[in-house]
Amino acid sequence: MTVVLCGSLGLSAEVWERQAPVLAGREAVFVEHPGHGGAPVTELHDVGDLAAGVLEAVDGSFTFVGLSLGGAVGMRLALDAPERLDRLVLVCTSRRFGEPTQWVQRAETVRRDGLEAIVDAVLERWFTPSFPELDVYRERFLATDREGYARCCEALATWDVDDALGAVRTPTLVVAGEHDPSAPPAEAEQIAAAILGARLEVIAGAKHLAPVEWAQDFNRLLEGCL
Repeated sequence: MTVVLCGSLGLSAEVWERQAPVLAGREAVFVEHPGHGGAPVTELHDVGDLAAGVLEAVDGSFTFVGLSLGGAVGMRLALDAPERLDRLVLVCTSRRFGEPTQWVQRAETVRRDGLEAIVDAVLERWFTPSFPELDVYRERFLATDREGYARCCEALATWDVDDALGAVRTPTLVVAGEHDPSAPPAEAEQIAAAILGARLEVIAGAKHLAPVEWAQDFNRLLEGCL
């Protein structure tokens, strides 16, 4: 089985390192966003471009696991190329992430002032205050290319599949963090309700990066659908 994993805005494929025990023995393909994890900063108009990049990078059918922005990529794949997907795991993601203007403004801020200008606010949304590796993830976030980050922000500004998800027929697991401010459980409920047969799971205590801080709970859910 091929498992394709696509992470959040502002982090490389290292975000999946705690899933290594579940992925052992499987062909795992990690997709980087432009400017993330050393990937080149390519032209990017919308989430559809990111989804097209996944299809070019992977042969045949696969199970797709997407976190946050990666979840948006997964929804786009399920709409554009359903014949390529065996299963879909949508993690801490949304049909639309707030107002478009906030993403345009964030892109402008990052281009002008760098990722240092937003890192504290981002970490607060990602993790609980007791998470012991905040400094590690601060450095990983700051290692992201600012232009790549800004282009992904602009792609999110146009992201909205609120009226389209009813067409998805891929077997889907939707995972939410109980205290996620970016993609709250109510949003996950709406996604699961829109996709025929989708299952919803909420990880108690988790914020936005549930697969990192609450890896044991997330891994049990992931293993159950691989």
